[in-house]
Amino acid sequence: MEYRGVVLDVDGTVVRGDEAIPGALDGLAAIDAAGLDRLFVSNNPTKAPKRYEARLGRAGIDASADEIVTSGTTTTAYLADRHPGARTFCIGESGLCDQLSAAGLELVGAHDDPEVVVVAIDREFDYDDLRDAGVALRDGAAFYGTDPDILIPAADGDIPGSGAIINAVAGVAERDPDAILGKPSSVAREYVLDRLGLPPEDVLIVGDRLDTDIAFGLAAGMETAVVRTGVTDDAALARSEYEPDHVLDGLGDVYRLIS
Repeated sequence: MEYRGVVLDVDGTVVRGDEAIPGALDGLAAIDAAGLDRLFVSNNPTKAPKRYEARLGRAGIDASADEIVTSGTTTTAYLADRHPGARTFCIGESGLCDQLSAAGLELVGAHDDPEVVVVAIDREFDYDDLRDAGVALRDGAAFYGTDPDILIPAADGDIPGSGAIINAVAGVAERDPDAILGKPSSVAREYVLDRLGLPPEDVLIVGDRLDTDIAFGLAAGMETAVVRTGVTDDAALARSEYEPDHVLDGLGDVYRLIS
């Protein structure tokens, strides 16, 4: 199949921590040689695209902020469109809060009658945050999560992600989020395809998660490839409802699909 563009997951596919995964640089070189448009799409909301540019640079990857979309990007764009200027209570790290504030949302405390509650990974999340989230949601504020990832690959092993914190807040609030806005949501799919400017049938998505990356691609109508360098192994493939078109040992093998 001939592709015109590729969507690349980041953590577990291209990098782990600040280091390129073995073979990833070769895979990126093959993508460049094939002349494909590319977009890095991450469910990590803690860094704005400009900071992701620097992170990828430290791993030896030359990528511009214009080529990077995160769940923070899609969440911020969605809220700025649907809830412009809304009083917003955020459980999340400074990188996400800064993006929300820059988009015109008014960040407020849990007791300040928030209209919107946003929940994401926060590595300093504690009991007081959980209590405050329950307070913020008790009068019917809209409830959004950035992404569903329960675990995310890190340099020293998998760590709890946004999904773990969202689930904790949902349990206390006794309600599910109104939407989760990163992969594989329709919001993220529309945003990514608009940024690429390509029809989905011309796009290959490569990622390490079946329930986000592969689900995203299947729902969008893209060709899909899962890599074994992140959270997916043979057991996960066997029990998953999401069946990728291709299974690769790593991004370095992507040349088999595009050459």
